Amino acid sequence: MAEETNPTPAGQVPPNPAPTALIPLSLTEPDRRRGVLSLLVALVIGAALGGVVGLIAGQTAGLVTAGVVVLLLLLLAWASARRTLWLRDGTTVVARTIGSKSVDLRAADRLELLVTDVRGIRTVGMLVGHKSTSINVALAMYSGTGGRELGILVLRKLADGLAGSENPAGLVFSQLLVAQLRAEAKGEAAPERPLFRLGSLAPTGKLAQRLRPEAITRFVASLD
Repeated sequence: MAEETNPTPAGQVPPNPAPTALIPLSLTEPDRRRGVLSLLVALVIGAALGGVVGLIAGQTAGLVTAGVVVLLLLLLAWASARRTLWLRDGTTVVARTIGSKSVDLRAADRLELLVTDVRGIRTVGMLVGHKSTSINVALAMYSGTGGRELGILVLRKLADGLAGSENPAGLVFSQLLVAQLRAEAKGEAAPERPLFRLGSLAPTGKLAQRLRPEAITRFVASLD
């Protein structure tokens, strides 16, 4: 006997699908003081440049220059503060600034480790990309022998998503994050954890640099 079904009656709205799971991918919390500082910096720089132009081309030109500079700097600060990252449904990295873009970890054709060094703060990030779209996900941020790292749940979800990637590098990055989780579970200090050690491999004095995939593969293979 055929199994009976219960179709949605005509004119009735079908039930909503399950809500999308969004996990924040952020190392820092929003800081109101940073916004105030950005405003003060914009005003100081705008006033300085406007004063120089005013001395050369007159008061009107100076005021226009100051206004344009302040507006542009505030726009850049607003866009930077607005930038947020999520992991959607455990497989897709989503970035939002003024617009939004996303990369499915399963279809990513570029997976690289990016290390930035700014004023003594070293950030270890994972650059994920597909075709012309790329997103940098900060995994950890270190200063001296301490710092901040993504939480256990986030790293676990990222590791699972990377393990299902069609890109062979996905499995390497997945194993790297699993090793990071193990080190954290053992209570190892930051300098002993894989992400810190990988970040230390990058030469100092460069603002941003990519670690070669083969170097990451050898490093992961050397982990216990």
